Amino acid sequence: SVTVPKMLMNMHTQQQSIPYVRCICQLCFFIPFGGLDNFLLAVMAYDRYVAICHPLHYTTIMTEGLCVLLVAASWMVSCVHALLHTFLLVPLSFCADNTITHFFCDLAALLKLSCSDISLNELFIIIEGGMLLFLPLGIIFGSYIRIGTIILRVPSSK
Repeated sequence: SVTVPKMLMNMHTQQQSIPYVRCICQLCFFIPFGGLDNFLLAVMAYDRYVAICHPLHYTTIMTEGLCVLLVAASWMVSCVHALLHTFLLVPLSFCADNTITHFFCDLAALLKLSCSDISLNELFIIIEGGMLLFLPLGIIFGSYIRIGTIILRVPSSK
């Protein structure tokens, strides 16, 4: 995790602050890895769907090129998501009290400290957060529902 090294250093040195640039840098790594997990789980669920529901066509469907494309798309969407939030966060101005009451730099905590209008940031958090949650979740549920229906159709031996 990107937050653990700084958290361990804070506990060791008893210093509970982080410079703004390091905080933005931490967010640039924290946000994409959080979204990447969701998309990679969806890719793995699709792989299991193809393996169980189309076992004879598995090697023709799940080619190396498709696997690379799915992983690359997961990385691209996650990185664009992180860059968008970072670019929306950088121009904000912050009030006098800029102490974060968290162990690490969190986007929501930084937005609470801002004196600027954060309505655009909140809109993108809702839109992109919904996409990063519901799109992979829909793919995972859809894959496993399809797998379940295929398994239930298989006649049992008595």
